[in-house]
Amino acid sequence: MQDNFNYSGERFADLQMLRYKLEGFEELTLQQKLYIYYLSKATLIGRDITFDQNGKYNLRIRWMLEAVYTNSTNHGDNSSWDALVVYLKRVWFSSGIHHHYGCEKFVPDFSEAYLRQQVMQVDESVLPLKTDEHAKDLLDELCPVIFSPEVCARRVNQTDGDDLVSTSACNFYEGVQQAEVEAYYDKLHKKYPDSKVSWGLNSKLLKTADGISERVWKVDGMYGSALQQIVYWLGKAKEFAENETQVRVIELLISYYETGDLEVFDNYSIKWLQELDGQVDFINGFIEVYGDPLGMKGTWEGLVEYKDLQATQRTQTICRNAQWFEDHSPVAPQFKKPVVKGVTANVVNAAMLGGDEYPSSAIGINLPNADWIRTEYGSKSVTIGNLTSAYNKIAKGNGFLEEFVDDDATRQLIEKYGDICDDLHTDLHECLGHGSGRTLPGVTTEALKAYGNTIEEARADLFGLYYVADPKLIELGLLDSSEAYKSQYYTYLLNGLLTQNVRIKEGQQLEEAHMRNRALIGNWILNHSEGNVKLFKLNTKTFLHVDDYQKLRYSFGELLKEVQRIKSEGDFEAARQMVETYGVKIDASLHHEVLERYKKLNIAPYKGFLNPWLKLEYGADGKTVTDVLVDYTETYEQQMMRYSTEYATLI
Repeated sequence: MQDNFNYSGERFADLQMLRYKLEGFEELTLQQKLYIYYLSKATLIGRDITFDQNGKYNLRIRWMLEAVYTNSTNHGDNSSWDALVVYLKRVWFSSGIHHHYGCEKFVPDFSEAYLRQQVMQVDESVLPLKTDEHAKDLLDELCPVIFSPEVCARRVNQTDGDDLVSTSACNFYEGVQQAEVEAYYDKLHKKYPDSKVSWGLNSKLLKTADGISERVWKVDGMYGSALQQIVYWLGKAKEFAENETQVRVIELLISYYETGDLEVFDNYSIKWLQELDGQVDFINGFIEVYGDPLGMKGTWEGLVEYKDLQATQRTQTICRNAQWFEDHSPVAPQFKKPVVKGVTANVVNAAMLGGDEYPSSAIGINLPNADWIRTEYGSKSVTIGNLTSAYNKIAKGNGFLEEFVDDDATRQLIEKYGDICDDLHTDLHECLGHGSGRTLPGVTTEALKAYGNTIEEARADLFGLYYVADPKLIELGLLDSSEAYKSQYYTYLLNGLLTQNVRIKEGQQLEEAHMRNRALIGNWILNHSEGNVKLFKLNTKTFLHVDDYQKLRYSFGELLKEVQRIKSEGDFEAARQMVETYGVKIDASLHHEVLERYKKLNIAPYKGFLNPWLKLEYGADGKTVTDVLVDYTETYEQQMMRYSTEYATLI
């Protein structure tokens, strides 16, 4: 059946907006739809938190630009106005002034003089002014942040040898240096040696005249006005929960937001992963730590989802065999789990994205992140099928394979098996990879410090790469060909060695953890495969060649063995050496070549999603809700301005 859904939205800068389709939403019960509706409200209301976490000036910059966008009547130079609008769109997309993926500050294509002229003509009543502040004061504060290359240069700095805290613009620390942060939390570990909580996950650390202290993110603390509203909408959602476990999950999450107690968060996480019966699920909270250079502070995110019951059979098959995969892993026996507990996974449809999951979202998620919970209780994973489907639909026929794959046989293999192997690699990464292995007693989550996120992503990716080639997948009915895995091996290495670098500007190095992970794996393999994997030139263009795919699988297994050892032993120096040697640097000439080739394809290197607009439908009495309708017609600008009005919480 032909799919006439319009997946494509507008394009600007290096970004392409997509739409995702709520497959099967109309088949849900009214109770389930209302559960999704109110959870979606709780997801969207946290938007301002993410902006503020990404940088202390972000909200004021966004509000100022939106005031100009809405109220300016004399645009002057049209090219400068167009550039200002694009800059605002980028701020919306990245939840701040730094690139959502590369973390560098993006440079406006309009002058400081033009911005000052536009702001000064706007009535001060619509500007985000503090008491006794005027437009000029606002501009004097924010213009250096926007225009000066030295001010807030990187949201997350991962450069080896730097003080990562003081050189990162994220708003998790203030007035403290890296050594002080590490000493502060080391002291807590020593003071409470039996505590399992993730210290610092939900707080800002700052130095005042009274010393170093934490501002906890809770209802009566930092971000309180936003969290109060999240709690309100969670309470509304609870009325439509599918079962009592979901009710208890929401109650624990509300208690956590009200108290800021990390033990309550762990209890919530355990109860959340044990809720398996409902069709609707959600993520809401300070979760992932990629936005913190030290990998401790959780950026706020939200996701509402519902199961794709047919596709979920694939992930459940993998989970039922979790112990087999753990037992047959190439890692050392002492680093394997003797008993794999509570591994569950579903293929889901996203219903609403929020916070750090919007507009650019993960396509697979495995939680909770706490290693001790994974070991004692298990984990829950999702592969987000309708987002993956949108990516695949928009990529068909874009010329990428013809440009970067040199032979017809490999292209045909990728076209035939690429989508299913991508899905299986994501499943294995999320369902089993993150939950595999175990750390030795006494090894803390923070042991690998700034390199922890990269090592963890490499570990999960390698687990998926090793097993996507295993005959067990054919035995389980997940693949129908012993050749299929080659498509994943080729495209993964092609991405890590060559094509992911189109996302990086010339002269820059890799900073983001997922990109470092893929480069690490690709470059390690290139240097340790004894010529089995090579890059070669053909008519001035560089291509990838693999001689023996089974030998490549062995190499992936060897690297997995070492990465798991590093993780299990908390070997910081080995992690540093591996990431800095293989995961950071980009060959300048190769980078230039790939950028030029990619430019000719006219493909946006980054993509993000517009959310559907969920609307209540009322009966004849005007009070009784009869349905929840899905509206896909909103433009990007309309959605962003509506969100800035409807979900403004930190003004």
